[in-house]
Amino acid sequence: MWTQNYAPLDNPWLSTAVAAIPIVLLMSLLATGRVSAPRAALAGLASALGLAIVLYVPKETTVLEWMPTMLAAALNGAAFGLLPIGWIVLAAIFLYNLTVATGQFEIVKHSVVSLSDDRRIQALLIAFSFGAFVEGAAGFGTPVAISAALLMGAGFKPLYAAGLALLANTSPVAFGALGTPTLTLANVTKLDALELSAMAGRQLPIFSLLVPAWLVWVMAGWRGVVGVWPALLVCGGSFALVQFFVANFHGPELVDVAGGIISLVCLTLFLRVWQPKETWHFADEPKQVKANAAPLYSRTQVASAWVPWALLTIFVLLWGVPQVKTTLGAASKADKESFSAGEDLIEIRAMNVLLQVPELHHRITRKPPVVKTPELERAVYEFNWLSTTGTGIFLAAVLSAFWLGVAPMRFLTIFRDTCYSMRWPLFTIACMLAIAYTTRYSGMDATLGLAFTHTGWLFPFFAALLGWMGVALTGSDTSSNALFGSLQKITASQLYDTPGVFDHALLTETQAQVLICTANSTGGVMGQMIDAQSIVVAAVATGQHNQEGPILRFVFWHSLVLAVLMGLLVLYQAYWGTWMIP
Repeated sequence: MWTQNYAPLDNPWLSTAVAAIPIVLLMSLLATGRVSAPRAALAGLASALGLAIVLYVPKETTVLEWMPTMLAAALNGAAFGLLPIGWIVLAAIFLYNLTVATGQFEIVKHSVVSLSDDRRIQALLIAFSFGAFVEGAAGFGTPVAISAALLMGAGFKPLYAAGLALLANTSPVAFGALGTPTLTLANVTKLDALELSAMAGRQLPIFSLLVPAWLVWVMAGWRGVVGVWPALLVCGGSFALVQFFVANFHGPELVDVAGGIISLVCLTLFLRVWQPKETWHFADEPKQVKANAAPLYSRTQVASAWVPWALLTIFVLLWGVPQVKTTLGAASKADKESFSAGEDLIEIRAMNVLLQVPELHHRITRKPPVVKTPELERAVYEFNWLSTTGTGIFLAAVLSAFWLGVAPMRFLTIFRDTCYSMRWPLFTIACMLAIAYTTRYSGMDATLGLAFTHTGWLFPFFAALLGWMGVALTGSDTSSNALFGSLQKITASQLYDTPGVFDHALLTETQAQVLICTANSTGGVMGQMIDAQSIVVAAVATGQHNQEGPILRFVFWHSLVLAVLMGLLVLYQAYWGTWMIP
């Protein structure tokens, strides 16, 4: 049993510089645009392990004794990255690929595009409402690729198709891929997932009202915004309401899926009774020429094409009910605590396996000032193969295959191809989580967190900007939460004990932690539009090879301004709007 060392070089500034090396290296490699995400993640992991083993070795042990513990931490993080996170992403993209291979996604696309010839309305339907739905179902760049391709198919110019898809993919991101970023943040910080979800649900709805108007303003200016303000209110307002209620009362998994569908349906129904007085097109586009025509489909065909996505929603909703998860074998919080305190290293059930990670569980102690009293770090991995959300999505894909008439061999072929195409994204996710767990168990995150306390009462503002920077350079809100979540929690605790920073009469330490950690995710969503991965995906989807620079310039200032606005909101909630914190 060893105690973490937060100043391995006996100098706080040098120790902070060393602790930042893995993150700086990872971000720098990604920022160059010349190093792929898997290679950058692997380099970051190698540096994190090297520094953790050699420099962050506790004073009461040796490098050789400490090495297995750090390797176990990295493996624990990688395992969590693959199950449940990787399995969720793989199953969701597999379902999407099934709809593409059977031609049903083309019908879904037509059902959206054919509703209006006005470019502003098309952007709202495709980039915001439908994009939010796809973000909720798959995430990880999928909505940018699909929305950009749909806008191109509707007749948008490539630069606008890419830029608008990126700009719209902001407020849904914290709940993307069935709540994966928020669930990852909860796992890394050990805070309650529903409280983090509720906090995000009291920040992002404001931007869900703002982003649709921002989208139209970029296209058509203020006059264009005024011309479609009723549609903006219906589109953004319906999504914001669903986002608030689902995030606060159900959890993060279905926020975007439900919000996207409701927003799409509400705007579709509204367009049957209202249309803008003037049909707006781009200046160099003939106003009377409609968007590229698509074949007409019957209502039965359209309804059939949406069945897989309806099944996805139903299964995710079921798998999110606590009673259902318990029935499917998920261990309760009490079960995990009991197992963690026991002597058994492994507990095998029919639908669940609990494992005390060897060489890691209860081997490391966190000490003040990071915690008020010394705490043993738990390391219990749960292999919940049936109760994990990814399994529910996969079952939805199986039923969708029956509905769509996909033969068994074709089903297996599509799944094989999906696994092959996802091999490197899954590897990257595993490496990112391995870095997060290595920095957490070694104490590197604590070193960085202690350094951030020097920003004092302004830290709530910078917490959001730190998340923005993390997503901009890692390409994922999930990865940013994994890297910075623990750091944000530590800093919040340190500042809570600093006189004059947080008012103890207005909020508790846990509330301060929830606010600051959530800011990492909600501030991070604004960085999604400028990360290298999303820029490349948008360029490829719109056929703009080697045009990443113009796309980045198109969205950069919008990204920065929105991140600053989020920082100001978090600052307000920390000192004046504490009533908004769950």
